[in-house]
Amino acid sequence: MHSPKLILGSGSPRRAELLEQLGLRADDVRPPEVDETPQKGELPLNYCRRIAASKAAAMSVADDEVVLCADTTVALGRRIMGKPENADEAAKFLRALSGRRHKVITSVVVRNASGQWAKDVVTTVKMKRLSDQELTAYLASNDWQGKAGGYAIQGPAGAFVAWLQGSYTGVVGLPIHETAGLLLAAGYPLYGDAP
Repeated sequence: MHSPKLILGSGSPRRAELLEQLGLRADDVRPPEVDETPQKGELPLNYCRRIAASKAAAMSVADDEVVLCADTTVALGRRIMGKPENADEAAKFLRALSGRRHKVITSVVVRNASGQWAKDVVTTVKMKRLSDQELTAYLASNDWQGKAGGYAIQGPAGAFVAWLQGSYTGVVGLPIHETAGLLLAAGYPLYGDAP
């Protein structure tokens, strides 16, 4: 019996890189189309869980496939900070995060033809107080584009993170410890039996 195929339900190059830390390369990348608009009054953790589950539900899974989907959300209190639409919104997000703690939530869902496994990882991140000069230089780098909360810890904004409590890889977009456990639960061999 050979290993199932691993399907990554995300177009994020960072998630693909994090899978490679486990020695895995997806057999196929099929990011599903889902509406990521938060519902009125929806709390960040519930939002993140719902989006990750919606992504997994939107994918067809063959008998010989294991699908991996995830969603990462930046939360300041009850406020969901998605991907900024422009530099002004990115600046607004970063000013709000400056000098404060916030949470980065990543929900991971793994599915095969017979079941589904999910895990949420919540990390507390403290951002240093940003000067106008730092903010202007960072916005000019365009590194904020496509990043929840307007920053990526693995990019230049890593210099803004004073400390974190939780999962560094969860903040990047795929907590590899928890992901490994979910893949094993779904029958995907990580060690030894992998092709």
